[in-house]
Amino acid sequence: MRAKEKVQGTIYSNADLKKLILPLVMEQLLAILVGMLDTVMISGVGEAAVSGVSLVDNINILVIQVFAALATGGAVAAGHALGRQNEEEAGRSAWQMVLFLLYTSAVTTVILIGWHKAILRVIFGQVEEGVMVSASTYLVITGLSICPLALYNGCAALFRSMGDSKTTMYISLLMNLLNLAGNAFLIFVCGLGVAGAAISTTVSRTVAAALIFYLLFKEGRSIHFRNRMTARVNLDSIKKILYIGVPNGLENSLFQLGKILLLSLVSTFGTSAIAANAVCCTVANFNILPGMAINMAILSIASYCVGAGDYGQTRYYTKKLMGLTNVCMIAVSVVMILFCRKMLLLYHLTPETEELSVQVIRFHAWMCMFAWVPSFSLPNTLRAAGDVMWTMVIAIVSMWVFRIGTAYFFSNVFHLGLIGVWIAMTIDWMFRGICYGFRYYSGKWEKAMH
Repeated sequence: MRAKEKVQGTIYSNADLKKLILPLVMEQLLAILVGMLDTVMISGVGEAAVSGVSLVDNINILVIQVFAALATGGAVAAGHALGRQNEEEAGRSAWQMVLFLLYTSAVTTVILIGWHKAILRVIFGQVEEGVMVSASTYLVITGLSICPLALYNGCAALFRSMGDSKTTMYISLLMNLLNLAGNAFLIFVCGLGVAGAAISTTVSRTVAAALIFYLLFKEGRSIHFRNRMTARVNLDSIKKILYIGVPNGLENSLFQLGKILLLSLVSTFGTSAIAANAVCCTVANFNILPGMAINMAILSIASYCVGAGDYGQTRYYTKKLMGLTNVCMIAVSVVMILFCRKMLLLYHLTPETEELSVQVIRFHAWMCMFAWVPSFSLPNTLRAAGDVMWTMVIAIVSMWVFRIGTAYFFSNVFHLGLIGVWIAMTIDWMFRGICYGFRYYSGKWEKAMH
C-alpha cells in the first residue's frame, strides 16, 4: 500500500485500511490460538512443566514488552519521516533502531542466562524443585531467542509503518506453524519435554527474525537496509527513538509487574478463583483481539499523518478507526455474553468455577463495549504525536492506584474476591479514558514534537 497517495482528499482509502487491518487481526488471532495449543502440548509433560513454563512466560512477556516499546519508538520515528516524504531519513532511523535493539537484547540475554536461577528466586521465591528445574531449563533456552525476537518485533513494526501488514502476517504464520510442529516432534516424538518446547520456540523465532530482516534489504521498499550495514550507532537518532520508546517501555513493564502482583492476590482466593481467572484471561484475549489489531493500525497511520504535519487527518483517522474498533468490540462482546457457557465447556471446569467464570466474562464483555476503546486506542494517537510522557504517567498512576489499589480494597473490605479484581480493572479503564480524552480534546498533544 502506498500511503502517500491521497484518495478523495484523504491519505488512506477504505481499501488501504482493509489491507492494513485484516492481516493484523489474523496475526493476533493466530498468536492467541497457537498460545493455547502450546499450553495444551506442554501440559502433556506434567504439572511441574506447565507451572515452570508459566512462571518464565511472565518474565518473557515483561522483556518482550520492553523491546516492543523500543520498536514502537523506531517505527514512530520512521513513520514521521515517511510522512515528510523523506525515505532516506526513514531508513536511517529504522537501521538505528535495529542496531539498538540488537545491542540491548544481547546484554539482556547474557543477564537472563548467566543469572537465571537468581532471577527466578528473586521474582518467585521458593517453589517446588520440579517446577524450578522446568523454569530454569525453559528460561535458559528461550533466553537465546531474545535477540531474534527483538529483531523480529522491530522489523515487523517497520513493515506496519510502510502499510504492509500482510508480510508480517505470513511470517507470523510460518513462525507459529514451525513452533507447533517443533513442539509436536520434540515433546512427543523425541521426549525432550520442556527443553523440546523451548528449543522449538527459539528456532521458530530465529527463522522468523532472519526472514523478515532479509526482506528489508530489498530496495523497492520505502524503508530498506541496503548499503546501511556499515552505519554505526548515531546518538541523535537513538535519542529520538528512546524519546518514544523509553516511556512506552516503562509503562508496559510496570503494567506487567502490576499484573503479576494481582495474580498473587488472586491466588489467595482459592483454587476455583485461580482456575476461573486463568480461563477468563484467555477468553478476554479473544474479546479485545480486534481492538489490539486496530490499535497497531492507529499507531502506524497517526505516525504518518503527524510526520506529514496534517493533524486534521490524524484526528480524522483516529475518529474513524476508534469507531470501527467500537463496532467490532460490541459485536464480539455480544457473542461472548450469549455463548460464554458453551465456550467454557472446552475447559471441563467444576460447576463453581464455571459459574464464577461466566460472571467475570460477561462483566468484562459489557465493559469492553463502553470503556476499552478510549483507554487503549486513543493513547496510540498521543504516542504517535510524541506525547509519551502524558500517556506514561496516566497509565502508571491508573494501574497502581485504581487497578491494584482498588482491587486490594475490594478484596479486603468488601470481600468481592475475583469479581472485585475485574471491577477494579474496569475502574482503571474509565480513569484512563477520561484522562486521555481530556488530553486529546485539549489539542496539547499536537505540540508535543515542537
